[in-house]
This record gives sequence, structure tokens and C-alpha cells, in this order.
Amino acid sequence: MSYRTILVNVQPGPHSEQIAACACRLAHANNAHLVGLASTGLNELVYQCNAAAPGVALLPDDLGVFQGSARQALQSFSALAARMGVASPEQRLTDDNLLAALAQQSRYADLVVVGQETDPCALRAPAGAFAPEHLILHSPRPVVVVPAADSQPRDHTGTQIGERVGERIVLAWDGGMAASRAVEAALPLLRQATLVTLAVFNPGAHYNAHGALPGADLATYLARHAVSIEIVVRETGDAVSDALLGLCGETDADLLVMGCYGHARLRELLLGGVSRAILHHMTLPVLMAH
Repeated sequence: MSYRTILVNVQPGPHSEQIAACACRLAHANNAHLVGLASTGLNELVYQCNAAAPGVALLPDDLGVFQGSARQALQSFSALAARMGVASPEQRLTDDNLLAALAQQSRYADLVVVGQETDPCALRAPAGAFAPEHLILHSPRPVVVVPAADSQPRDHTGTQIGERVGERIVLAWDGGMAASRAVEAALPLLRQATLVTLAVFNPGAHYNAHGALPGADLATYLARHAVSIEIVVRETGDAVSDALLGLCGETDADLLVMGCYGHARLRELLLGGVSRAILHHMTLPVLMAH
């Protein structure tokens, strides 16, 4: 398995260049075709206008603002891809709702790259900005979420976290189905990594989720895929999300891989959980699979 097509959200925003740069690095490392998608949001805007004032037409000048912004974002994406050596970039413009368009186009990609949602007001934007967990829930493919630029610290070398995606990876393992899907989805990155830290927290919390040696069976499986791996098993009274992010800091990781929505879907959405806490407090890119 390898990533042959990567889809990235290049919608205009405060961190759009960083999101696109992360996708470019992944595409370059995997020699993958990279699709940059932006939405004008016009279909949703027309629907909202007709609902509020039926029969009122939008003028071309009104539409041009949204079209111009999306096209400019795509041009900036293409320029960045060229500078970063991406061999096969593609621009894709849609008038549809952004979340719906990304979910649909993810069916024809191996990996999707989006940004962390930090501005609640952005969720009301005409183009239909969204929280990343909504895409993860509706996408058949794994999603890499890139943290906001101002949340990313610099490591001891002065390199901003996220500039070297996939060299040192923390793999969260609870023995569940979602985590298993995340392992499979991340195999191309796990094989390329210098070191993968397999993290098992509170292994006795779920009956029969692990064998006598928690993490050993998965480590053996990954070793057969030529993955260089170490196992960290810990008991923690803290939130598992905090423990995971703490381990990422200890190991100088540049990517966290984990399953998403391991609980019942309604409970997860109402009560939160490890995946939701990670998405809110992440300080490094996170690959999630549902």
C-alpha cells in the first residue's frame, strides 16, 4: 500500500499555507498526486439568500468576491506545490459546501489533509467551513489534521513542529477497531519513519483488549512490515489525551496516529472523548481514521 492520491483543503484561512505545505511534504515523500480543493460556497449562499428573500438575485459583482478568493487560494497552492517539488499537483474548484465536497472527493483519494478548526465564527462562513471531526466521521479515508500555526512549538533544533511530518511517529494503541484501521491507514508513513513509538496507556482498562504483553502482537505485525518500533506501556491517572500529547513531546514526535470515535457515535459527540480532546489541544499533526 502507498499513497498515490492526496486531497488537501486549500480554502482561504489564517493557516491555509501551513496546511497546504504539510500536504505538499507528504505528496513529495510519497510521489503522490496532490489535489488542492477550494470552494466558492456559492451554492450554499444562493440557497441561504433564497430562503431569506425568495426571488432576490445575486449580482455578478457579489459572486465575484467568493470566486476570486477561491481561485486565488488555488493559485497560491499551485505555486507552493511547485516550490516544494510536488510532481503532480491539481487544482479543483467547487461551488458546493466545503465539507460535503471534501467528503465526496475523499472517496477518490488515499489520504486527506485539513486544518484544526480554531475559530467558531468560521463555521458560519458561506463556503461552509467545518470542524475536522465532522470530516473524519464522514470520510472513508484517513484524515491528517494540521494544528494551527500559533499552537505549534519549536523543538530543540529550532524547527517548527510539523515541518518534518512522519520522521518520528507516536502510534496510539488500545486494541480497538478504530485503532486497527488507523494502523492500516498509516502504514506508508510508519514504514518511512525513523522511529515509531507504540503507546499503550492503561492496558487493563478494557478487558481482553491486549495479550499478556500489551503491544507485543502489534509490534510483531509492524516489524513484518519493516517498521522500526519501540513500545511504551504506562498507567496514568491523567486524561489519556494529555498523556498522549505528553509522550509526543518526550519523543519529539512530528505525527500522532490514532483511531477516532472508539465509543458509540452519539456518546462521543455529546460527551467528547480522547479523540475530541486531541483535536482541541493538539500541538502536532494527527492522522485519524474512523
